[in-house]
Amino acid sequence: MTSTKPEDFAADLAAMRDDVTKLTSSVSEFIRYQTAATKKTVSDAASSAGQTISDTASKAQDRVAGASADLEKTIERNPFVAVILATLGGVLVGMIMGMLSPTRK
Repeated sequence: MTSTKPEDFAADLAAMRDDVTKLTSSVSEFIRYQTAATKKTVSDAASSAGQTISDTASKAQDRVAGASADLEKTIERNPFVAVILATLGGVLVGMIMGMLSPTRK
């Protein structure tokens, strides 16, 4: 029969505590690394999305400005046609609103 000395048990227990401490440290370091990597990934994605939105808004603004300039030039070249089209548009909107009016019988 083998006997276990109390000193051997204490040494094994101390070694086990040391192993648990090292494991805890390793897990903590791994979590810190993963957290930093995830934070950077999210930050990069947000920055990229912000830049994409900014670029899209800038392009849309340029298109609206171009369309507005084209419309102004067309009105300057054909003011009579512009007045007639505006009048017809107003009449059309008025007719539609009259049809949708709840007081219409």
